[in-house]
Amino acid sequence: MSKSVLAIHAHPDDIEFMMAGTMLRMAEVGYDLHYMNIANGCCGSMTQNAADAAATRLEEAKAAAKTLGATFHPPIANDIEIFYTDDLIRKVAAVVREVNPSVMLVPSPQDYMEDHTVACRLAVTAGFVRGMPNYQSDPPRDAVEGSVTLYHALPWGLRDQLRHQITADCYVDITPVMETKKAALACHASQKVWLDQTQGLDSYLVTMENMSKEVGDLTGRFTFAEGWRRHLHLGFCGENDDPLRDALGEASRG
Repeated sequence: MSKSVLAIHAHPDDIEFMMAGTMLRMAEVGYDLHYMNIANGCCGSMTQNAADAAATRLEEAKAAAKTLGATFHPPIANDIEIFYTDDLIRKVAAVVREVNPSVMLVPSPQDYMEDHTVACRLAVTAGFVRGMPNYQSDPPRDAVEGSVTLYHALPWGLRDQLRHQITADCYVDITPVMETKKAALACHASQKVWLDQTQGLDSYLVTMENMSKEVGDLTGRFTFAEGWRRHLHLGFCGENDDPLRDALGEASRG
């Protein structure tokens, strides 16, 4: 097992919005970073066809991963086709086994968009089966040993599907790395246009900054923050394992 972080989310730019600051802080203390969007972003355009949109979003995501200093793992599904299916579980499991991370950053189980919540389920199951020799991934990868601790990001807008606010049990100070997080998000230029046209977001980068500020305000201490909830340990790691807090110390708080 490597000292590494595997971030998995649904679409190109989701990692940058909700996870990238924490990834950068973990890199500061010696963790290798890995980056995977499950979907290819093919529906994220009002002007390009699906194939061209996916190609554009792929290059943007690769650039964002490079900005973060992360190893890029390619998407495996189209937008709105992230389902909790055997074939996708096996594909995500192959990535988990390839990386054998000690920390996985995964989406919130509650979110306004089904792609996000199903991506969460796929990531959790892939982590769970990582050490089962009789479970075959696609492509085949040997089962791996060791613990992995899963942390769930906050949902988009910090609320669940029923408008209830979701809070974290651990907050990471991302203030020192905010400019790099912003630079990584800026790589997704086509998504800014898409969101402006479809969701009325006047400024892509400002929206992310405001959300990070809102999370920071919840701490009463950090200017900008990302929030995390630790997944139940059963099948993954020791009951008291908490590598995020252990690694980041004063940069994290409950």
